[in-house]
Amino acid sequence: MNEPSNLHSTRKRLLIFVISITFLFTVLAARLCYIQLVQGRELQKKAADQWYRTLPLGAPRGKILDRNGVVLADNKDVFTVYVRPRALKDARAAACGLADALNLDEAALLEKFTSARVSELTVKRKVDPDGVSLLRQKNIEGIYFAAESKRNYPDSPNMSQILGFTNIDNAGQSGLEMYYDAFLKGTDGLAYTNTDMAGREVDDTATGYLPSIPGCDLTLAADRAIQGFAEYAVISAQNEWQSKSAAMIVMDCADGGVLAMAATPGFDLNEPPRDNIDLLNELTKNKLITDVYEPGSTFKIFTTAAAIESGKVSDADRFYCSGSRVVDGQRIKCWRSIGHGSQTLAEGVMNSCNCVFMDLALRLGTKNFYSSLHSFGFDKKTNIDFSGESRGILLPEQSVKQIDLARIGFGQAVAVTPLQLAAGVCAAVNGGNLFEPYFVKSISDYAGRKVFERAPKIASRPVSAAASEKLRTLLESVVVSGGGKKAQVAGYRIGGKTGTAQKYENGRVAQGKYVSSFIGFAPADNPRYVVLMIVDEPGPGAYYGSIVAAPYAAEVFGKIFDYTAEPPAAPAEPPRYVVMPDVLGMSASEAAAVLKSAGLECEIAGDSGAVVSSLPIPFASVKAGDVVLIRLEG
Repeated sequence: MNEPSNLHSTRKRLLIFVISITFLFTVLAARLCYIQLVQGRELQKKAADQWYRTLPLGAPRGKILDRNGVVLADNKDVFTVYVRPRALKDARAAACGLADALNLDEAALLEKFTSARVSELTVKRKVDPDGVSLLRQKNIEGIYFAAESKRNYPDSPNMSQILGFTNIDNAGQSGLEMYYDAFLKGTDGLAYTNTDMAGREVDDTATGYLPSIPGCDLTLAADRAIQGFAEYAVISAQNEWQSKSAAMIVMDCADGGVLAMAATPGFDLNEPPRDNIDLLNELTKNKLITDVYEPGSTFKIFTTAAAIESGKVSDADRFYCSGSRVVDGQRIKCWRSIGHGSQTLAEGVMNSCNCVFMDLALRLGTKNFYSSLHSFGFDKKTNIDFSGESRGILLPEQSVKQIDLARIGFGQAVAVTPLQLAAGVCAAVNGGNLFEPYFVKSISDYAGRKVFERAPKIASRPVSAAASEKLRTLLESVVVSGGGKKAQVAGYRIGGKTGTAQKYENGRVAQGKYVSSFIGFAPADNPRYVVLMIVDEPGPGAYYGSIVAAPYAAEVFGKIFDYTAEPPAAPAEPPRYVVMPDVLGMSASEAAAVLKSAGLECEIAGDSGAVVSSLPIPFASVKAGDVVLIRLEG
């Protein structure tokens, strides 16, 4: 009578058992699937860590080359030294051997080896081959080496602010090394070998390799030889004039390529001062791109270009300079306090007369002048392939007063980067094409295949070809007959403009502090090169760009002509020398007349009084036509 009940109970137990077993197997299957599908890669990695010893193979960083293939940055073979503490037979002997070979602390090493809870320790990175060779001779078990590379700059300190440097992991930290890091760094590989549980290499096993992929090579527009000329010029200028710094840019007029960019002080890229961050940041800053300055008379090039292009000036126009202009009720002085008298546009450009350029700016008006300045690239970045570029400073157009406009006309009340100035002058004299400046001309992969090649990019056309040609003629006369005579190179046609700008500190003129500059182009009839030379805060003696900066531009132009075998426009005549007249005690006008009759041009420092000194001194031998300096009492 109880059989059906017992049978029902048995079936119920059996069903529960089957369901339990099924659930258990389902859970186990789910767990296995989770382990296989979700945790599989991680567990395989952990197993490989136990049974394989892997060492990274650092990818060689791409080279940086000049336009002719000369190496500017490459790599040196170095090594990372590793230790597997469990594979050491004698930890004390290993610590002693490593300390001796690598100049490390033996006690600290021994402490690391005996207390380590990891399977592998990094002892030291960037060990040179000699140190590794010494360690190999010691034959210490448990020590391993991984090949890597260290950045090497064969031409350092040349181009230090341009190339930049890398950190210990070969990642770019500044300059082109940082800007193009994604192309230069490559892809690391690894080497792996079978080991036992203690991390010791198993006998008779082969080492496997996953090769690294080298980084891409950069080819620059820069020319190492021209860069060398510029480096020598800025160092010489700083030494001669005891200046705060000196800098130079050489650009290719035809496409905007930066052929050279040098500045003092530089630093050794192979041993940058990493322990002094403030100093490192200061030295690595490329102020020719990141900083702005008041350009002074070199900016008159753009005022002239705008006036010619707009038709606001003609060859028949005359301008009168009494030594100053009154604008908005304020008197603005010309650099020559005794004035220049009546003059044409050509004479005004040769004389660098402030009054002429105030008149031109006022004739143009704010709208027309600002439109031209924007076309020349001012108040915006040039888009050069470099980090940290400044855009310059222009007063907001709607707030510009007449007095502001007049000052901008001769290079005050405006701030530009040296790169903007050089790029703008390229456009002014090359027929009217404002090119985006650039450093990198092409990028090639490890197999030599080009992955990038730059085509010249025209950002705007600020002047016509006809206006550009007329401007070249005016600026050539500055070098032939005006204040730029010291930029002459015998037999060659050069145009340019000098500049002498006062510096400001805390919103006020810093007495006795100037930025002296010269920007020139050659050959004058078909420009290929633009050279900007800047001397920041020249010491006592002279500060005019015509005296301080122009000679170094001439020196670089001459070296470029020799280097490129540029044929002269005319046979070079031997220089003629005259005796420096004694003008001490004379008035400025009397001294200027005497010097002119002797075949010399002059710059005048001071506003009034008699001549108290001259450079060069009286009766010295001077090249005929040269620019000399006379200093007045007041």
